[in-house]
Amino acid sequence: MISLYDILEASNGQLFGEAAAQLFTGFSLDPAHAQESHLFVAIKSDFGDTHQNMSEAIQNGATGVLCSSPPEFDTENVSVIVVRDTEKAIMDWTRYALRQSTARKIAVTGTAGRTTTIAAIAAVLGTEYRVHTHTDEYHIGRLSLPLALAKMEQHVDFILVDMMADRVGELAQLMDIVQPEAVVVANIGQAYLDRFESMEHIAVEHAVTVENLPENGFAVLNYDDDRVRTLYGRTHARTMTVGIDSFGADLMAYNIVVGPSRTGFDLRAGNKRYVGNWVPQAGEMQLYCALFALSIGMHYNIPVDDALRSLTNLDPLPGRMNVFIGQNGCLIIDDTYDATPESTIAALDWLEKISDESTRLIFMFGDIDHLGEANRQAHRYIGQRAAEIADIIITEGAHAAVAGRAAQDVAAAGSGLQVYMAYSLKDAVETLTLIGDLNEQDTVLVCGGAGAQMELIVRALLPDESDHGKLTRQRELDTITIQPGRPLQPSWVEVNMELLATNVRTIKGYLGEEVAMMATVKADAYGHGAVAVSQVALQNGADYLAVASVREALELRDAGINAPILVLSYTPVYAVREALRHGITITVYDLDLARAYNKVAREMNRKLKIHVKVDSGMGRLGILPGEAVDLFRHLLTMQNLDLEGIYTHFSNADENEEYTAEQYKAFRGVLIPLRAGGIKFQYVHVANSAGMLVDRKYHHNMVRTGIAMYGYPETAIGEQIEGLQPLLTWKTVIAQVKTLPPGHYIGYGNEYITRDYERVAVIPVGYADGLRRAPVNWGNVLVHGQVAPIRGRVSMEKTVISVNHIEGVSVGDEVVLLGRQGEASITAQDVADRLETISYEVLTGVLARIPRR
Repeated sequence: MISLYDILEASNGQLFGEAAAQLFTGFSLDPAHAQESHLFVAIKSDFGDTHQNMSEAIQNGATGVLCSSPPEFDTENVSVIVVRDTEKAIMDWTRYALRQSTARKIAVTGTAGRTTTIAAIAAVLGTEYRVHTHTDEYHIGRLSLPLALAKMEQHVDFILVDMMADRVGELAQLMDIVQPEAVVVANIGQAYLDRFESMEHIAVEHAVTVENLPENGFAVLNYDDDRVRTLYGRTHARTMTVGIDSFGADLMAYNIVVGPSRTGFDLRAGNKRYVGNWVPQAGEMQLYCALFALSIGMHYNIPVDDALRSLTNLDPLPGRMNVFIGQNGCLIIDDTYDATPESTIAALDWLEKISDESTRLIFMFGDIDHLGEANRQAHRYIGQRAAEIADIIITEGAHAAVAGRAAQDVAAAGSGLQVYMAYSLKDAVETLTLIGDLNEQDTVLVCGGAGAQMELIVRALLPDESDHGKLTRQRELDTITIQPGRPLQPSWVEVNMELLATNVRTIKGYLGEEVAMMATVKADAYGHGAVAVSQVALQNGADYLAVASVREALELRDAGINAPILVLSYTPVYAVREALRHGITITVYDLDLARAYNKVAREMNRKLKIHVKVDSGMGRLGILPGEAVDLFRHLLTMQNLDLEGIYTHFSNADENEEYTAEQYKAFRGVLIPLRAGGIKFQYVHVANSAGMLVDRKYHHNMVRTGIAMYGYPETAIGEQIEGLQPLLTWKTVIAQVKTLPPGHYIGYGNEYITRDYERVAVIPVGYADGLRRAPVNWGNVLVHGQVAPIRGRVSMEKTVISVNHIEGVSVGDEVVLLGRQGEASITAQDVADRLETISYEVLTGVLARIPRR
């Protein structure tokens, strides 16, 4: 329970208005998760300011608000506390609450295994003492400490504290607040390297914990971790080391027996041996947690036999190598809580140990965030190790795809390793159907960072709904304390791959099984990210890919995409060798080019797949109908060209049905005599997105889907496909908010002048990012779900918007340039109408320098 007056005293806060509720059952940081009788804490974090969400928290049941800016709405029946810094205020309350308690404090730190260690210590100490544990499934970081402490009962003997270091100086502050008498340093690995300069700096951060222990304190160190072992001489407190098969450690586990759901071991403690022990957790990393707990128990005089017995009753925590029986009796290993590179490698090592020749090993891996410059290297190493162990690897996300490609690179010839890269959770699950039904011979290891939410994959694989409650989180991520890494650039694009998958399936369903779907992914998939879009499109029904150049095709091949790819545009002769090496199909429309292509293919002793393009009235690339028969007569003599397809392109299918019919007639005038002459084509494709909606006769046996796949089926005529949705959202943030006086110019050229006092905001995005400057600008953006008009000229990397009518706008608030925010939306078509152009140009105009997520 939290007392209003304790908060006021601890934080030096001030009541805003009259006191209403005086006791609160807990803190809430996320307004969506606020509960009845909670005290909502409005936080200004790196990712935004929740002061604007105070009314939402109250509507959800909060009876108190802790804020630095008082609400501008009615707060009757709500206690409002105003402080200078809300985060500091609740940490001050934490210090106050801990000082009021007579319980002894034990802290656990390290980059992995902390919560499992805390659970193990609680089990051991719980044999004789009352213990409060600091664990929270939904919050990571120091703010989880006050949230957990608010739930503490009055009379406890021990408080166990999870001390995570996610920023420089964090552990020093926590040591000062908690003042533990005992500390466990579990390990020092790769975590939050985006906030520390190096592993050495992480080690320095953790050294603070043992250096600040009192002389009568107690430190437990992991003897097997090189960086932790160096802390041995840096404390005056009593120290105990633990290790596995490490004869220099004070407490050693040996004779390890690894099983699918438990780990057996013998224990040496000084001169004593304890044989035949086990813990109900999978993997050696989990065994370290037991050793840490045994050390703490010995320090507080818990008999070792009692401690060992208590550990046998310790259930695995959600998402920490938890074992389930999945579909058709397969074994599911859930390691989705918040994996690190080290914990993932340990899980793979365990997978290797439990397997035999009859077991099919499946590794499903999601992104690990916050690795900074080590991101690519760490993911590659995981992929390389997985290739040595797994039979099937399925990755989900852009970072994890690096692991997938690394696995492909190192896989031994003939190994049979299958690697699939997905970019949505749904596609990752559905990829399993490509490998056949799961059965009792399958073991599926699922790992990923907190932001990857891989627990949703585990949920999809569990047939017994009663197991769902044993998974981690089980609700939307708390965006205050669990935040997947954002790009360093303050403007980014988010692409909803779930919507893309739905769009592709919808289009494929409209076409039917007899018509192949060519997904057009040129121009970086219309600005959506070619690699990810290609993977998702292929997994959801696309058969072929189309790009604009060999370079674009090679980007897809480098990403491990083996599907057929057609280059729609001109291919220089010097690029044909790369096309041949990588199985890329190119477009032919000129006899001299065809001869040159054939010569290169003959020199390489290979066949080059080609599609011939007919200019049926577009006036761009393509052989004219009257010249086509002569071209084909020569192509048939070129032995190194494989004539796979023929196609044309409509110029005005979205508006002019009559001209489209004329183009089709011209194309048929070429196709019919060729077929009569015995020439067969595997693929005939005429229709683009608009053309496929005008008349089904244009479908032939392949359709090129472009803009419709991205949620913009532009056509004023023909059929409509229901359910297609735009999937790209372009975002930035507020960089500055200020009120300008009357008569103040905004932007270059002094085109806009304020008529009255006007509150404006600066957003760090401009025409160098693709935000159109002239002759007409973008018009509007969205802030807090409301339309905010652009003021003055758009600059190279800055734009000013008016927020005069929008309350509570502050630095860091999210701004949407394209997409939906709340009930409001700005589509590419909306912008195109204003700019007098088409949605294609708007989407592809978001420049490649803007990171895609």
